[in-house]
Amino acid sequence: MKITNIRLRQLTGTMEVGGPFMEERLVMPLDVYEEFRLQGPPEHGNQIDDTHLQMSQVFVQIETDEGVSGISGPTMPGGTAFHVWQMRDFLIGRDPLATEFLWDIMHRKSVHGRQGEPMMAISLIDNALWDLKGKWFKQSVSTLIGGGGRGSMTAYASMLGYATQDMGLVKERALEMQSRGYKAQKWFFRHGPMSGPAGFKKNVELAVTLRDTLGDDDDIMLDCWQSMDVNYVVKLAEAIEDVRPRWLEEVAMPDRIDSYRKIREATNIPISGAEHEYTRWGFKRFIEAEALDIIQPDLNWAGGLSEVLKISALATAYDLITICHQGVSPPGMAWSSAQSPIHTPYVEMLVKHARMSYFFDANGGPNFSDGELTVSKHHGLGYDIDESKIESQRDIEY
Repeated sequence: MKITNIRLRQLTGTMEVGGPFMEERLVMPLDVYEEFRLQGPPEHGNQIDDTHLQMSQVFVQIETDEGVSGISGPTMPGGTAFHVWQMRDFLIGRDPLATEFLWDIMHRKSVHGRQGEPMMAISLIDNALWDLKGKWFKQSVSTLIGGGGRGSMTAYASMLGYATQDMGLVKERALEMQSRGYKAQKWFFRHGPMSGPAGFKKNVELAVTLRDTLGDDDDIMLDCWQSMDVNYVVKLAEAIEDVRPRWLEEVAMPDRIDSYRKIREATNIPISGAEHEYTRWGFKRFIEAEALDIIQPDLNWAGGLSEVLKISALATAYDLITICHQGVSPPGMAWSSAQSPIHTPYVEMLVKHARMSYFFDANGGPNFSDGELTVSKHHGLGYDIDESKIESQRDIEY
């Protein structure tokens, strides 16, 4: 079997929504500058009206001379798609089942692309190859990598895009997720160091409101999204320690490993991060510095399923917890199913983003019930395009 084509399929469709889809944004590193700090949530698609969100998503589709294909995504048009296209000539004509070999030649080609969008492109190609491999062998990817021991996996509700400044809405949304069966929720701070005392108090109020609303037994995670510094986070951790967060996430920009280590040493709250890190070599830096309690590689960014299997194996040697960013993605679900629950106790369910990501899925998206996710038993990664939802499409070429 040989690879005959690698397509970038850009699909457009319209999802029904109940009001403005993104209610609020999270704090961002650019918020040190007032012009960015005052901006509202970025657009995710085109909000046509209060009930319709139009989306344009790109899927990587790898085709073969045996008629078997693999798919991964979605991603957005732009840099990542361009780097996928740049890999085509290195892959066409090769055996798609040789995933280790193909990953190695893509990585060795990318001497100036070991991180960022080039590595995200490698990730999408790798995941599509795994999907193809599962379809060729008529097995789920979960089965191929040794999953099956876990009948279901506990999900936490990741509340990106939900309102965080109106405490009435915070309570309402938190109770809604609790009623759906989630026993853990992650919320996103809106303010960083340059927002001053008022922003700091708002961050503390968010944490306290969540604990008062959810009671003593549910886990609460709080995400700083790489937008804070050592002094600010240490002070914030002291102010919310009684809330007992399960973890504080991405407390500084990803290359500032010493900042992570200093914060981890200064608080009793576990520190998580590295979703914006790439490959086993990048994660090795965090692990050797003893900078994190929980590592969070993203299977669509860090090198794909092939690489995250290596990252998580390295982490277990140090008895670290690994909970993938966007764990509800098809490769994230497959990977999580093959991990020990002591090392991967949760799968991240990005509630709003999962709705968008699975919009074109013919299999109905993730199987979720009462706080638990069941991994797909469909062949491959379990994501197939529902052609009836496509309003328009084109192949992107460069």
